[in-house]
Amino acid sequence: MTVAILERNKFGGTCVNTGCIPTKTLIASAYAAHTARRGTEYGFSAGEVRVDMKRVKERKDHVSGRSNKGVEEWLRGLQNCTVIEGHGRFQSPRTIAVNDEILEADKIYINVGGRASIPDFPGVHEVPFLTNSSMMDVDSLPEHLIIVGGGYVGLEFGQMYRRFGSEVTIVEMGTRLIRHEDEDVSQAVREILEAEGIRIRTNAKCISLAKRNGGVGVQVDCEDGSPEETGSQVLLAVGRIPNTSDLGLERAGIATDKHGYIVVDDELKTNVAGVWALGDCNGRGAFTHTSYNDYEIVADNLLNGDRRRVSDRIQAYALYVDPPLGRCGMTEADVRKSGRAALVAKYPMERVSRAYEKGETQGFIKIVVDKETKQILGAAILGTGGDEVIHVLLDIMYAKAPYTVIQRAMHIHPTVSEYLPTILGKLEPLE
Repeated sequence: MTVAILERNKFGGTCVNTGCIPTKTLIASAYAAHTARRGTEYGFSAGEVRVDMKRVKERKDHVSGRSNKGVEEWLRGLQNCTVIEGHGRFQSPRTIAVNDEILEADKIYINVGGRASIPDFPGVHEVPFLTNSSMMDVDSLPEHLIIVGGGYVGLEFGQMYRRFGSEVTIVEMGTRLIRHEDEDVSQAVREILEAEGIRIRTNAKCISLAKRNGGVGVQVDCEDGSPEETGSQVLLAVGRIPNTSDLGLERAGIATDKHGYIVVDDELKTNVAGVWALGDCNGRGAFTHTSYNDYEIVADNLLNGDRRRVSDRIQAYALYVDPPLGRCGMTEADVRKSGRAALVAKYPMERVSRAYEKGETQGFIKIVVDKETKQILGAAILGTGGDEVIHVLLDIMYAKAPYTVIQRAMHIHPTVSEYLPTILGKLEPLE
């Protein structure tokens, strides 16, 4: 097939340039600094740990740039593929205008991603603010970073910059952090962050921003504490919006929902024949792995005559604070709402020998199982290795096998995974 790839900005999209790869590289630097400061716990002394933010950024830029360059070189080297740098807009259901050219195709794939949402807080455009994208350009240490938003982006940046040496305050409008998770997960994450000196303000209503002595003031109007937090910089981490407002979708008759996401069916087809939407812009997932799985679904259906569907996949993701949170399937709250008979087991990481040996005993493992089918409904692993261990459970869920398969398996010692059979032997009715 003859293919044209249109890219208006940076090859590789969010993950490569402003998301997964650069942020996890920064998190690795922050983890190293944090571990060095804890040297006496492990029997050594690293002396005073000083973070050089310029060198931290250089390392991040190198790792991210390597991926960005690799993606571009790969695309430009593909046979029958033309790479065009420019902003594409629909002229009709079959034609796209880019630069001074009109392209026509019987198959069009929209994979334009998303960007940080800028809330309409009073004063938001009167102060300099940061987003996850502009944070990638920061090469100095904020004296006091205020983060508006207690979701995944905000928490990862919060812990990262606290470990680099900044004072950090996280402001969340809701009653708790990561409110889509179970309350015990949310509380445990809060305790982990507060133990490192991060200040957390929840129930923040009527948020507004204003300039304050060369910095920024964030009006929070919380029930407890001062009604204003004053810092040197503010990071807005209050969600994402799709990059669909300037694509000419209306000229092609492509439907979007009230949030701007392109409406797709279970095979990622839009309402217009011959047009698909993949990745963050379709509202069916907000992760690199969901975007890549979108590609696998479309490619298998198109090229191999398969009938893969979005509804076949199981929700799975991770929060990369330290220790990380690995999640799959339903939360305990979801299971309770469903009304089904279920079993649950919860086990503290401090009783996992691998975690104890590493000196990283924060968190817990929680697994929920259907009482009748014995299939795993969901799990949360907040603890060292949680982002990897969760896949043991996820794969069993895809196999639709009973939890007893894991319970009777022999796992390697000493690992975190070896405790899954033990934990599954402690299941009790969910009341």
